[in-house]
Amino acid sequence: MTDPSFAGRLRALREESGLSLRGLARLTFYGKSYLHELETGAKIPTPQIAQRLDRVLRARGELVALAARPGVRRRDLVAAAGLAAALPHTLLNHGRQVGAATPARLAERTARLRRLDNYLGGADTRRAYAAEVESTTRLIRDGSYREGIGRQLLAILAEQAQLAGWAAFDAGVHDDAERLYRTSLTAAQEADDSALVGNGLALLAYQQLTLGARAVELAEAARAAVGAAATPGVRALLHLRAAWAFANAGEADTADRYLGIGTRCLTESDGRPEPDWVYWVDSREGEIMTGGCWTALRRPVRAVPVLERVLAGFDDTYARDKALYRTWLADAYLDANEVDMACDAAATALRLAGGVALCGRAAVTGWRGGYASRTDRRSHSR
Repeated sequence: MTDPSFAGRLRALREESGLSLRGLARLTFYGKSYLHELETGAKIPTPQIAQRLDRVLRARGELVALAARPGVRRRDLVAAAGLAAALPHTLLNHGRQVGAATPARLAERTARLRRLDNYLGGADTRRAYAAEVESTTRLIRDGSYREGIGRQLLAILAEQAQLAGWAAFDAGVHDDAERLYRTSLTAAQEADDSALVGNGLALLAYQQLTLGARAVELAEAARAAVGAAATPGVRALLHLRAAWAFANAGEADTADRYLGIGTRCLTESDGRPEPDWVYWVDSREGEIMTGGCWTALRRPVRAVPVLERVLAGFDDTYARDKALYRTWLADAYLDANEVDMACDAAATALRLAGGVALCGRAAVTGWRGGYASRTDRRSHSR
């Protein structure tokens, strides 16, 4: 990964050159928003991008060197996850009373841990995430707090159990995954958080679908749980997941309708903050889901252009997700009888996935888009 000082140096060099972000975008042919993400550290440059920026800004190799210098390595992330698991919450050290600031502290901690999923597989993270569930469960059981704080703690527990369930699913430990998903549903219901109830049902639907069961009823229940009252990001996610369930059931019209609703929700904003657990749901996710659904429906003419377009702008830093989406593209090419192109896409997926600990079924299906490969559709064991 990149030296963390790359972002600051890029901005300094741009400003020294008297360029605005828009001006740099014109010279490099990269989008203004993408360059802003590079300058804030939200995205990490590929060697090719660093080289172009270095040339335009006349950095004499400085940016190239910073991009190549190791920053946080994968083993460091694994160690951080292990440290999180080894350090229980200390929020009751000074008595049983849980203060009003505690839920916010736990929510922030959960959000930080959630970002590990961008880089690590469930085999690396599931114990850390499970430790968070156990720790928060103890806090709820042993602490003393007002009713409102209790509801907030239950909502955080629901989030943590969904995250831990996903990691267990990703690692192929399906019994643990289902148990954690059902724990999350109970906590979300007790917290009276309909959005988290819907997400829990959607995750269960996805797991059942991956294991070969029909999942449209659970996917519909997930949508119904939130209705029109949820934020646009939540409604987008649940409609896109419902589209995926119907696509796998071969119901193209319903899948297409839910894709349309989901992508339309992605363009909406009602002024309310979105929950952190949908931070990754954006227009690119809508395109990914569209390509995945049409691949599942064996419509390569519709799937391939969408997947090619979105993958062209997908940073290699997010290797686990890009590898997954390349397998979808490979499947679509096979349906189009383009065997050579399918092989190229599959080879790229294997290269990208190297070193990412995806031990379970999610190695080829993922949770965000949720596409089951042709192999999984034929046989439900690996």
